[in-house]
Formats: sequence, structure tokens, C-alpha cells
Amino acid sequence: MGHLYISAAHKSSGKTTLCIGLCRELKRRGLRVQPFKKGPDYIDPLWLGEAAGRPCLNLDFHTMDRGEIRETLAAELEGVDLGLIEGNVGLFDAVDLDGHNSNAEMAKLIQAPVILVIDAEGMGRGIAPLLLGYQAFDPALPIAGVILNRVGGVRHETNLRRVVEHYTNLPVLGVVHREPGMEIAQRHLGLMPSNEDDAAERHIEAIRARVAEQTDVARILAIAAQAPAIARSAAAEPVPPEAHETRVRIGVARDQAFGFYYPDDLRALTREGAELISFSPCRDPELPDVDGLFIGGGFPEYRMRELEANRTMRASVADFIASGGPVYAECGGLMYLARELRWGDERAAMCGVLAADVAMHPRPQGRGYVTLRETPSAPWPHAGTSPQDLFAHEFHHSAVVAPDAGWTYAYRVMRGTGVDGHHDGIVHNNLLASYAHLRSVGGTRWTSRFLAHVRGCRQS
Repeated sequence: MGHLYISAAHKSSGKTTLCIGLCRELKRRGLRVQPFKKGPDYIDPLWLGEAAGRPCLNLDFHTMDRGEIRETLAAELEGVDLGLIEGNVGLFDAVDLDGHNSNAEMAKLIQAPVILVIDAEGMGRGIAPLLLGYQAFDPALPIAGVILNRVGGVRHETNLRRVVEHYTNLPVLGVVHREPGMEIAQRHLGLMPSNEDDAAERHIEAIRARVAEQTDVARILAIAAQAPAIARSAAAEPVPPEAHETRVRIGVARDQAFGFYYPDDLRALTREGAELISFSPCRDPELPDVDGLFIGGGFPEYRMRELEANRTMRASVADFIASGGPVYAECGGLMYLARELRWGDERAAMCGVLAADVAMHPRPQGRGYVTLRETPSAPWPHAGTSPQDLFAHEFHHSAVVAPDAGWTYAYRVMRGTGVDGHHDGIVHNNLLASYAHLRSVGGTRWTSRFLAHVRGCRQS
């Protein structure tokens, strides 16, 4: 049935909520929906994956080249009925003047018809020049229809429909009325992650019912079917691990404190010879029997009391690292390995592996895309390649309090903030802890390098 792109005039227009509802409604109808999210976000994909019943994958110009984006989309659309791509920020928003990394450019690259979500709260006749301007700004972009969101009532809906139909040729594919029950609780990084929300399923079902009632789902499917198929290159087929490759057990921290993982990275770890063993730093008494650890991002600050109370797990993690166990920790994982986590007047003891505290701040301390240049101290083998620049992202309200002047770092920060504005990737024993989030795409391929590090540690 093809694929389509859901974008908006500006961020916080409600497109994620609409995409959640569409994914679940199409799944309820028996369709296999593959969701995607533009950019490096973790939180929206958690909700979209939960709604669709399939992991949501990221498409990102910063970490992937254009060929890899098309190949990824083509591969993931095999065997499904529909691909639904949710944009980030506004349709034409971009840092650079020519907008080469915008949602509009992504939609054109993957030949996806665009459905534009408009936050219509307080709007009337002025919606017409807005829509006409978006159509005229890039005539090569196929805007196939519009969904009006946060509409105030029947009179407001009637007026908006009349204006759009009179002044534009865009079909109105839905009019979603303003309703508090459609909103998902917000955090400082966006929506509350679905892995933390005990009522996630109830929220998704409530959103589905409203979206199904107030959008023309059949017409949306017909628009998606107009998208041309994207052929997959035979050269892009994943290479299976060699039969003699040593399998390793990797403990992955997954609970209400830690949940920021890219599904395709986890698949890459498995494909490259890892058995992934989930464990909970909040609830489990100690680590499982593993060869290495991956402690990803999340919101440990919201679970700091539970993490502190679980003394046996904190001791188990500290002992694993002290004994030379290989560990990769990103952002929230770095926070968990610090001596203490501070948030306002609150203090909570963490694992104490890193000889410094971490404090939460009201404003972001690092936000956006980063470029890292590896130092000679980077612990992972290069598989025949020299140290390289890595393209990643960071988004953290925490910062290390008084970083140790004697710390060794794996990266120089060429763009971004990292630990101290100049460095990221603290190296301690066989631990690499960084604020940057890596993706195993493009030239990074951190998963194979980390597993080679784990195998080397096990052999020694």
C-alpha cells in the first residue's frame, strides 16, 4: 500500500499523537504498519512502535547518507502493508539556508506523499495563505492533503473546511477536535516515554478511537498507495556473522529508568553475534551472567530513589567494571555510573564508578547533533580503519560536576558539548561512558567494534 510522510507547519502541532492513532487504527484493521521517525529521537519512536506493534526506526541525514536512508526504508517496507514516516519540527525547518536536511527534502528523497498537520487552534480564514504558501514554497514537494488539529468545535470546523475548500486544492483528510484526553504527559525532553507510562496502552487506545472517528483513514491509505515503490539494492543485504564468530552475552539495561535504544542497533548486535540479556537496574538484585554491558539513555533522575535503594545492583555493576568487564554507557548510563545524582535539593547515590557527581539543570546542557573525533585512547578496535570522526547526537539536562582532570577521553568534541565542552567518552578500565548517542549506521558501526572489544576482553 505504499508509504506516506506526516509533517506539520511547526513543532508541537500534534503530529506524533495523530501518528500514534493512525498506527494503532491500521493495526486494528489487520494491516502491518512499519513506523519511522525522522531524526535521532528515542521517545516518539517508543510510542509509535508500541502503537504499531513493530519497532519504529529512525531516518536521519546527520548519521546516514541518502543512499542508506533509501535502502533502510526499502528493506523495512518488505513484507508490510504501509510505511508511515513521522517528521520532526516543521516541514521546511532546517538549520542551513537551503534546507537540505529538512523534512521536505526527506519526503522528496523517499518519494513519499506528505500529509500536513496544522495546529488550527485560534485560526480562521488565515489558514488559506498558510497552506497556499506551503504549496508554493516548493512546488516539487507533493503535499497530498491536510489534517486540521486542535479544532475548537463544530462551528470552527465548518469555517475551516469552507476556507480550505474555497481557496486551496488540498483535501481535508481529518479534523481532530481539541480534547485533553488526546494529550500525553510531557517531560523536559518531550513526551513521557511509553516504557515509563503504566497507562500507555490505555492512552494509545483512546487516541486511536478519536483519530479513527475524525480522520478519513480510507483516503489516507489511498494517498499512501500512490507512492512509488523503492527498490532495494542487492548490495545492501546484511552480511551474516561468520560461523566461527564467538558469541557473547550482552546485558542491556531496560526498565522504567533506561529505555533509549535504537531497534536497528539492537538487531545489529544480535546479527553480529550477541545474545542480549535484559536486566533492570531498578528491580533486579544483581547483574545476570554476561560478558559485557550496554547501559543506554533514559530518565534515571525520575527513578533516582529506586536506583539508590537497589544497593546490590549498584555494587554488582561497580564490581563488574572494577574487574575489567567491558561496558558501554550512554547519557543516562553515564549518570548511573557517577558517584551521586543531584536534582535540586535531592541527592541519590549511584554506582560510584566515576569519581564525580552529576547534577540536573533546568535548561539543556547539551542539545543537538554532535561530531566526535576519536583520540588514541578510544578503547574499541578499528577493524583495519584509522581513528575517525563519528556523527551522533546528545540531549541532556544533566552535567558532570567538576570532571576529574585526570580522566582519559575517547573523543574530542568537534561539535557539541560532551562532558566538559571539549571531550566526551570517559575511558575507565574497559568502560566507555559518554553523553553522545551513537547509531550503528553510516561509517560509525559501533556495534561490531564494541563486540570485538568484548571478545578481546573475554579472551584476555
